[in-house]
Amino acid sequence: MQLFEEKNVMSTFSHGSPETLKFLRKRRSHPSVTMSEPGPNEDELTDMLTIAARVPDHGKLTPWRFIVYRPEQARVIGDRLAEICERRNGPLDDEQRQKESTRFMRAPVVVGVVSTAAAHPKIPVWEQQLSAGAVCMNLVTAASAAGFVSQWLTEWYSFDQEAASFLGVAGSEKFSGFIHIGTPSQPPVERPRPDLSDLVREWRNTD
Repeated sequence: MQLFEEKNVMSTFSHGSPETLKFLRKRRSHPSVTMSEPGPNEDELTDMLTIAARVPDHGKLTPWRFIVYRPEQARVIGDRLAEICERRNGPLDDEQRQKESTRFMRAPVVVGVVSTAAAHPKIPVWEQQLSAGAVCMNLVTAASAAGFVSQWLTEWYSFDQEAASFLGVAGSEKFSGFIHIGTPSQPPVERPRPDLSDLVREWRNTD
């Protein structure tokens, strides 16, 4: 009887969910510069982060964490990024300064996904980093499924030690990305997608 019930469950799963597949076929990023209020409330954001954390994680290491950036912090962040950028690259013109100072003002909520990958006797660092990337993708998908739009960005400050430290990483941690979440102010524009015929090959034993 147990085997019969399990087969029925598997049969149900094998049919899948047409609506979910339709959603995944159409999901796309939305430029943060075109986002507006409202962003997710606390319950919605908690749900998104809970979903984001449901990823493959070899060894159950949880090699990632989240940092949430609120709108009221955006000006302070932007001023510091502009100052660091100017020290790195020389004087900024008005357009460049505006770009740097408003990076965290474009979306109602920004979530930094931090990779905490570290040497482990059994789990390669690369696998841990892939898990953090999966968190970013899950969060992007969860935001879209919740009726918001999102964009996964890194930008120069992810890789600049001083800027990344200011934004919250410590030690050997790295930003896997910043997920900007908000409401669309315009329809997204579809972009060309890869041709699978260029990407998929069947393995053949050539020995």
